[in-house]
Amino acid sequence: QVQLRESGGGSVQSGGSLRLSCAASASGMTYTMAWFRQAPGKAREGVAARLSNGIIFYADSVRGRFTISLDNAKNTLYLQMNTLKPEDTAVYYCAAGRGVTWWYRPDYAYWGQGTQVTVSS
Repeated sequence: QVQLRESGGGSVQSGGSLRLSCAASASGMTYTMAWFRQAPGKAREGVAARLSNGIIFYADSVRGRFTISLDNAKNTLYLQMNTLKPEDTAVYYCAAGRGVTWWYRPDYAYWGQGTQVTVSS
């Protein structure tokens, strides 16, 4: 059982930055740790993921603007979001799982409660 708790959401203007944090109750080293987001009326989508072997994936829509990282000592996953756009507005979720396809939501067994990110134009 892994408990996840996100923080760091908020409201920013277009072009701004935010850093999301996800505190995990267990080491993230043996799990794929990921960030998903869900905008109103849309399906939850994968944003970025870090596999247990350190390989990182990004959705095309955020590559070059977002950075996922894991602080092993703190069992905390981060998502640094730069050059934010209004279309990045969503609830962002942290997720953990094993043996997953990184973008495939049903593969993840553990989820946080989500944190709201709002980007205004």
